[in-house]
Amino acid sequence: MDWPAPGTRVVIRYRRPAGSVPPLTDVIGHLLSLEPVTVQTKSGAVVEVSPDDVVAVRALGAVPVRTFQIRSTEYAAAFAWPGVEQQWLDGWLLRFAEGHTHRANSAVPLQVGAGLDAVPAIVDWYTSRGVTPWLSVPDRLLQLPAAVPTHLETHVMVSSVTAASAPSVALASRPDEKWLRLYQRDVPVDMLTAVLDGEVAFATLDDAAVGRAAVTRAPDGTRWVGLSAVRVVDEHRRRGHARAVCSTLLAWAAERGATRAYVQVLVDNDPAIALYESLGFAVQHQVRYVDARNL
Repeated sequence: MDWPAPGTRVVIRYRRPAGSVPPLTDVIGHLLSLEPVTVQTKSGAVVEVSPDDVVAVRALGAVPVRTFQIRSTEYAAAFAWPGVEQQWLDGWLLRFAEGHTHRANSAVPLQVGAGLDAVPAIVDWYTSRGVTPWLSVPDRLLQLPAAVPTHLETHVMVSSVTAASAPSVALASRPDEKWLRLYQRDVPVDMLTAVLDGEVAFATLDDAAVGRAAVTRAPDGTRWVGLSAVRVVDEHRRRGHARAVCSTLLAWAAERGATRAYVQVLVDNDPAIALYESLGFAVQHQVRYVDARNL
């Protein structure tokens, strides 16, 4: 049988136990693995099927994404990395993080009506703080002029929250010295722990891997969890540590009412994309950064 790659949305027809009526049934969702065959449905349930029972498999097109869904995801993501200072300006959320990271140090158009008229004021706001006036521009939420240079093209991948924690992964509300050492990036603790109307957790797996999760709420009431800062020490790569960290953080978020999850991954980071696809994530939209002074 010609199987599509994990992460593909599929319909699988398979045999039910002997004597079942009807004898065959279908499951539709994202293919997670082939041995065994597992599929995550739209509701988030994971269905496991014996390969010997599969009668047919067909790849499906991606589910159409609506603009309000992108806005919902971006709203939750912005509140999960808000920096240490924020301001609303004509539908934009401006975030300042003293220059640390793009996502916590950029303006994002979250509300309907946010447009380019606000750009001069955005430039002034960031210039007065001595940092580059970056705009975080998600698909469909802002129409950019042609030929404007962009930076750090990023996939935003989403999934339902279904995971089991790994007992070996430790969780804390703040990053300790070990977590910061394994993270290997110079980001102050107050930036890492910042969240608006939400909760954060930091995962550590021995001396091998770390990760961060933030649970925040979108305007429609959906509780989202965003995974970020997932890093594995070089000598421990390809041992399933990143998956254990992510699964534990997702389980933590589920206990706090999160039903949807997202990650932000650079489009050329193939190993990370493969990891998140194996966890049931699929690309919803893309985000690009733009220097507002170029508009």
